Amino acid sequence: MSSRYAHVAAALARYGLILRGGFNCVEGQDAPIDPSTKSILLVGQAGAAPWPHFQRWLAQQPGIANPLDTWSRAVIGAVAETFGARAVSPSDKPYLPFQQWAMRAEGLKPSPLGILMHPRYGLWHAYRGALLFEEEIVLPEPRETIHLCDTCVDKPCLKSCPVDAYSTDGFAYEACLAHVRGANGGPCRTGGCLDRNACPYGTQYRYPRDVQAFHMASFAGL
Repeated sequence: MSSRYAHVAAALARYGLILRGGFNCVEGQDAPIDPSTKSILLVGQAGAAPWPHFQRWLAQQPGIANPLDTWSRAVIGAVAETFGARAVSPSDKPYLPFQQWAMRAEGLKPSPLGILMHPRYGLWHAYRGALLFEEEIVLPEPRETIHLCDTCVDKPCLKSCPVDAYSTDGFAYEACLAHVRGANGGPCRTGGCLDRNACPYGTQYRYPRDVQAFHMASFAGL
């Protein structure tokens, strides 16, 4: 691991965030954010490690809209400034190809739920932003990954939702939203997506119930 990569990782670790790999842009192959971008490092989390840091910040920011996104922007932006990078977010418009970047950086593939399946974290991880550098960064050697969904025969993630929100046909967004908001959606509102929780992989990184409830409330606009 290069010293620069390690120093960025150490700065993010103070907030419970981690580097999720990265790549150097290839001229003629990549459509760069701007011509000066030479390297992109993905920033995210494994499990709920950022939650205590976010909660302490949130206690001093009552009533703020989109608090997790706002916190992520502030933290990643400060790290970017320290290392002479530019920070971007998955919620920036026009939307940036974060899913494609993540698959390239870590060699992951989507699960049946659309969330990228990680060989260690399962479905319990996220990407919070990216750092764009004007110079090439020496990156760690990529690890060979196994797509765990290919080895999963029973696919419990497609059998646990009472309204079959996820199937081989895709995500039934309206059905999911109506159920979460409805009289029978209590288990989802308080404990998170039943399909996601049914996945047998990475369970030691599963978000606690309060974290899942926070994300479900954000999804449903509650």
